Amino acid sequence: MHISFLIHNAYGIGGTIRTTYNTARTLAEQHDVEIVSVFRHRDEPVFDPGSKVTLRHLVDIRKNSPDYEGNDPRYSRPARVFPYTEGRYKQYSELTDLRVAEHLAGLETDVVVGTRPGLNCHIAREARRGIVRVGQEHLTLSTHSKGLKKTLRGLYPRLDAVTTVTEADARTYRRQMRLPGVRVEAVPNSVPEPGITPADGTGKWVVAAGRLAPVKRYDLLIKAFAKVVAQRPDWRLRIYGGGTERDKLRALIDRLGLYNHVFLMGPANPLDPEWAKGSIAAVTSSLESFGMTIVEAMRCGLPVVSTDCPHGPGEIIDDGVDGRLVPVGDVNAIAGALLDLINNDELRQRMGGAALANSARFDPSQVAGRYEALFSDLMSRGGLRGSLHRTRGALLSGVYATKDVGRQAFRKVRAA
Repeated sequence: MHISFLIHNAYGIGGTIRTTYNTARTLAEQHDVEIVSVFRHRDEPVFDPGSKVTLRHLVDIRKNSPDYEGNDPRYSRPARVFPYTEGRYKQYSELTDLRVAEHLAGLETDVVVGTRPGLNCHIAREARRGIVRVGQEHLTLSTHSKGLKKTLRGLYPRLDAVTTVTEADARTYRRQMRLPGVRVEAVPNSVPEPGITPADGTGKWVVAAGRLAPVKRYDLLIKAFAKVVAQRPDWRLRIYGGGTERDKLRALIDRLGLYNHVFLMGPANPLDPEWAKGSIAAVTSSLESFGMTIVEAMRCGLPVVSTDCPHGPGEIIDDGVDGRLVPVGDVNAIAGALLDLINNDELRQRMGGAALANSARFDPSQVAGRYEALFSDLMSRGGLRGSLHRTRGALLSGVYATKDVGRQAFRKVRAA
């Protein structure tokens, strides 16, 4: 089958980009697969799509490129099809509306897969008849604004399937969204086997990685590690990533006198060698849509101490077997779980071995197989089955409740 992924920017760094490349590369072993990036901001992608995956873009925003389109007047005019309730709305424009519409109208494929809500809305409205339309959700329904939820209720009924990265979020979609005839399936993100020797559990390092953002609650991890250092000053913590919280975290480290024990390492790519230098991974988020870093650490042989936050950690970690789940926001519980593993070499190494074995279920071969089965089933039933009643339902709800709002906007874009 021919499968086309539509992604915001395939040339950047992020969990959605990584897992799209992983899945596409594996599917391409048996199928014709392409990744279509709305934007291209650098010459080469950070991640390797593999030789069998076709990579192309719709809008070139490389200032040194002869095809640079940032000066196109349509690029400065606001988008009318991409929903204004979507978090990336300000990056979209009349030009992106036009390019995405042209791409979808001429797309010759069996399956088209969107990778964020705004692009899923484009696919729902503009993909030609006969193509299986799949919308991936890499965030969670609970984090979407009220306005975006209203938009999705109006347009997602035109899709053939919606996939979430956790079962918990799939249940929320089934319960809260009106999606008659639409398959809602949980398919986790994929993480390939790292090409390195896994951690052996002897290094006295705790490792954490991710954006230095408030939701990650690295302040809790640093405070918990102060309690660890009070008992085990021979252990240290490395935190990889960049972000807006760096200065605050640096100040907290200094205030707690941890400058010889806690290190802000900055971004690292690839991260696998850094995981393998540690013996325990830590995640202290208040919310995770999935938990890519948890799986990445486990694939390198590290047990993970994680807060049991919505939605992903509890579906990845088998508490007490390959890691530990602790209450959200509980510094003492985080410190206690870390110390349990630090003070028991046999337990730490046994959990690390279990983490390595259990994380194999997130291998791209496993995840791609689930997508392949879903796509095949949808194709056998016929793309856009029941499209008439679903389109009618979409027009009667959401921000596109009147028949003319989206159509008139699209006509203006096409006429530009």
